[in-house]
Amino acid sequence: MTNENQIVTNRVFLCGTVESEPVLSHELYGEGFYEFSVGVLRLSEQKDVLPVTVAERLLGDRKLTVGETVAIEGQFRSYNKMAENHSKLMLTVFVREFVDPSVAYANPNTVELLGYICKEPIYRTTPLNREICDLLVAVNRAFNKSDYIPCIAWGRNARYCRTLPVGTKLLIGGRLQSRKYVKKLSEEVSETRTAYEISVSRVYETETGDGAPPQEIG
Repeated sequence: MTNENQIVTNRVFLCGTVESEPVLSHELYGEGFYEFSVGVLRLSEQKDVLPVTVAERLLGDRKLTVGETVAIEGQFRSYNKMAENHSKLMLTVFVREFVDPSVAYANPNTVELLGYICKEPIYRTTPLNREICDLLVAVNRAFNKSDYIPCIAWGRNARYCRTLPVGTKLLIGGRLQSRKYVKKLSEEVSETRTAYEISVSRVYETETGDGAPPQEIG
């Protein structure tokens, strides 16, 4: 029952190349968890390099090497990590299963989420007048936990999402992307960081409880 709920509300599929070999991240209840990264090409040939976490029992004797093709199914999860005396939201793809990468998949990078808007949407336009709306979506997980997933909508999706109130339940489809940005630390110091987010390609507002069907808004 729990596993079914997790699959429905948070599902990720990635097929790409190993960019860094697994290293031990932490242990929980006596089991080790390892982190590595996977690179997935977009149609534009730009590569998204994405963080992945896998339990020791799933990794087993498997030796993932840089350049190897790997396909995984899992969930996009968040956790808080203390850094520089404040809590920082960290994001990772949590592996539930390794699958056969030789199978032809139409899209090597797909995400499906069912969650709730938990922060007021932020709408803006780029210097080229491209419309963007940032969303933070809370996705429920087992044991009364939630993952807080940043999403970015474009164009007509952005225009619609900017009007949605906190608490709106959404079904979101898209891809997981990495994006470089410059963080200004002081007047003299700045550094380049990487953000991970869901690039929204379709979004549905789910039933409101009055029997109305989901409304497609993308």
